[in-house]
Amino acid sequence: MTVIMSLRKRNCLIVFAIVVSVPFCLFVFLSVPDVTSEQILAQRLAELQVRIQYLDSMYRSRQEDLQQMSQHLDQAYLSDNSSTLLPYQAELRSEVRQLLKNMTGLHAASGVNPPVTLRLPSAYHFLPHLLDDPNSLRLGYWLSRNRNGVSVVLGVPTVRREKQSYLIDTLQNLVEGLSVEEAEDSLIVVFVGETDLEYVLQIAKDIEMKFPIQVDSGLIEVISPSPGYYPNMNKLYITLGDSLERVQWRSKQNLDFAFLMSYCQPKGTFYVQLEDDILAKPSYVNLMKKFAIDKIAKKEPWLVLDFCQLGFIGKMFKSAELPWLIQFFQMFYNDKPVDWLLDYLISTKICNWEKNDNCKMEKAKVWIHYKPSLFQHIGTHSSLKGKVQKLKDKQFGKIALFFPHVNPKAEVISDIKHYKQYTLRRAYLGETFFWGLLPQPGDQLTFKFKTSINIRRFYFRSGNAEHPSDKFYNTTVEVLPEAGIGQSNNSPNMTSDGYIIVGRFDTTGIATGVPDENIGKVKVLRLNVHSESDNWAILSEIHIQDEVTAR
Repeated sequence: MTVIMSLRKRNCLIVFAIVVSVPFCLFVFLSVPDVTSEQILAQRLAELQVRIQYLDSMYRSRQEDLQQMSQHLDQAYLSDNSSTLLPYQAELRSEVRQLLKNMTGLHAASGVNPPVTLRLPSAYHFLPHLLDDPNSLRLGYWLSRNRNGVSVVLGVPTVRREKQSYLIDTLQNLVEGLSVEEAEDSLIVVFVGETDLEYVLQIAKDIEMKFPIQVDSGLIEVISPSPGYYPNMNKLYITLGDSLERVQWRSKQNLDFAFLMSYCQPKGTFYVQLEDDILAKPSYVNLMKKFAIDKIAKKEPWLVLDFCQLGFIGKMFKSAELPWLIQFFQMFYNDKPVDWLLDYLISTKICNWEKNDNCKMEKAKVWIHYKPSLFQHIGTHSSLKGKVQKLKDKQFGKIALFFPHVNPKAEVISDIKHYKQYTLRRAYLGETFFWGLLPQPGDQLTFKFKTSINIRRFYFRSGNAEHPSDKFYNTTVEVLPEAGIGQSNNSPNMTSDGYIIVGRFDTTGIATGVPDENIGKVKVLRLNVHSESDNWAILSEIHIQDEVTAR
């Protein structure tokens, strides 16, 4: 009780300090008419308000832990029948047991304050299978640096896909869209919704190899559930007239979202639900945070801030309010798709069914859409087997499919047949991107410079936002010096025809580098394909810098 009262006193002191300090701050700003300063003050107060709400939810969670601990003490230690005491119970002195009795009110056998505690429904009532495995709510895998207390937590669920995975491309885009300040105040949690540990470990390894700095700094975490978390999916009851396969898919998605939200809820002030096949606009975190704080500063209540018009992508919630969603998803996971459940929850909280005509308008007040959208769906193949998903958010605007540059004058030659007007020559000139059909081993894209050049830097980007998997795989960047540099043909960096390997495409489809100065002037640069590809190949960016173009 003393601890709880102390915490309450601290909360009162915090509130008191806020109440006292605000008029003083207002007096200072009012003495110098400055609208911008007043707006900044209002935003800071709003940010503090939502932060206090988040901390209060964490405090309530600790209260719940204390309550459960107290109940365990009641059951374990407070028996009047000394003959039935277990050895560890008998070790407690009688005065200690009496003290615990007095604190918990168990001295009354009947009447006022009886030793009877009401048990409220919990996740185990809606997911009884969790009781069958003591590890059902433990993490199956955890890659983390324990980052907590951030402003925005981004949840990225991913599962094994039949066709292709967009996860690494999505993470690359999310990371590139963050400023240094945003990256330090954000957290990206990748939830691998699979119980095949070998597959989970492979995904984690891929992420660690591609994003070592982000993993080490704590920006990116990877988690997965234990096998006991999921019920027997073959025993789900059929709803909405769907096939069993579809019911299994959407029921599992509900449980995945509930797990991910439960893990992320204590880690930050706001939570944003994403998917593993999206594209984000630059500075998306700051834009979302500013929009949320502005609404709070203007005293405009909201339950959902929607930064994408599609499905469950880009939905922001206050972390303190996530338990509403988590419980709702657990209760009805077998009944409806996750986006429907969100809509039903908002309707239940907001709508007056006697005035049903106003429901849509009332929901729009608390489910607020941000325009233009900050996220776009880029995937084509759904995680549901056989489902093709071509939906695009029209509010997102146009996506850059290529990035033009001024390159040195050169003759370009392609062994890969181009598709329609997407030729290598036009891509080199910055007019469009190159799109070639199914690269084969030995295929080359060659750039013969009109006059030999000193290459300062090269940068090739393959794939684009609409076709992220159309990349160059197992492809090297090679140059032919104007004069030999004395290397043996047995050198691992030299080809049999005299070219020097200066780079290669990585798993994200990018090849970049700075050739050794000892190479000197270069007559030819080429991209050399070493293995067969299942996809077409796109070059969306070609940038070769020499003394002239680098100016």
